Amino acid sequence: MARTAVPYSNWVANSSLSDPAGTTIDATNSHTIAASRGELTLLRVTNTAASNKNVTIKAGNNDPAWRRGQGDLTVTVNATSGVQWIGPLSSSRFVQTDGSINIDIASGHTGTITAFKMPRAT
Repeated sequence: MARTAVPYSNWVANSSLSDPAGTTIDATNSHTIAASRGELTLLRVTNTAASNKNVTIKAGNNDPAWRRGQGDLTVTVNATSGVQWIGPLSSSRFVQTDGSINIDIASGHTGTITAFKMPRAT
């Protein structure tokens, strides 16, 4: 089954960004981000479910993820009104062969996921 795409919300150097709504979590499908560089990716995950839920950033499957042997990163998002910030994500650990980052969501997780692309400092 194809993963649900999460678009980037792009920060601009020396600027501000209005709070984006994010992508509604699809706990049956999981998610993917078309990443250019993991080091510039920051995730915000919310949880409106009545219990804590895990979000798993999947380890890369080949080059360029030469640190994929460190495995997946699993982060708990607290129940009801939980917000968890995750990242920046290392491309050497998480980027898939096609350049994407894959994210698995626990069953019953409701809320949103937002991918922020951070600019290099200028």
